[in-house]
Amino acid sequence: MKKMKVTAVVISQKEIAPDIYDMWLKTKLAAGAVPGQFVCLYPKDKSTLLVRPISICEVKKDEEMLRLVYRIAGKGTREFAGYKEGETVEVLGTLGNGFPYEKAKGKKVFLMGGGIGIPPMLELAKEMDADKQIVVGYRNQDTFLKDDLEKYGKVYIATEDGSVGSKGNVMDAIRENALEADMIFACGPMPMLRAIKKYAEEKGIPTYISLEEHMACGVGACLGCVVKTREVDHHSHVNNARICTEGPVFEAGEVEI
Repeated sequence: MKKMKVTAVVISQKEIAPDIYDMWLKTKLAAGAVPGQFVCLYPKDKSTLLVRPISICEVKKDEEMLRLVYRIAGKGTREFAGYKEGETVEVLGTLGNGFPYEKAKGKKVFLMGGGIGIPPMLELAKEMDADKQIVVGYRNQDTFLKDDLEKYGKVYIATEDGSVGSKGNVMDAIRENALEADMIFACGPMPMLRAIKKYAEEKGIPTYISLEEHMACGVGACLGCVVKTREVDHHSHVNNARICTEGPVFEAGEVEI
């Protein structure tokens, strides 16, 4: 489905952890959405110049509904958090390449999410036909989406303060529970992805990572979200890829992070 700008209607919205909001939108964009993609929301406040990219958390294609779980990070997302049922919002989507989850069929996999990189793991877990070990990292006991994720696989939790599960990060949870996998799919902050990439290289595990970067345009025009790559990019003719268009999902060995 090619990307398009549409007017979506807010079906519901609630705060599920401090500054973490869970919003369902009614939009025909749901029909073409795949796990790992994102949409860009347009703030109504025109002084907020840039669109805001938000990962797709869950999709209900039959009902034309998209679920977005996001953190208030600034003026734009604070505006979105105030939207009530029945309000409309301009949305550009669906964007990005998504996870190649078909490659995991029948395999034992890690689905790894950290912080606001956790929401994309939900639709991925729903769609993937595999033995899923869902390893997620939080700051503290505010384990948003935990109950949703538990419907689709065994969930292992790490918290920075040790209040739930393993103390530390997702790699600590893997070590503490002596977990193993044939493939890894991950989304989260860069330090987490670097640690996962290193672990995957040492173990020889195929790994796909979704890079969370600040995007300006979301459509590849501004080159504000490039990542260094092993191969030469056909667009810029240098060793770069645009996260918003060539990504956000990359095979871990293809990118330098």
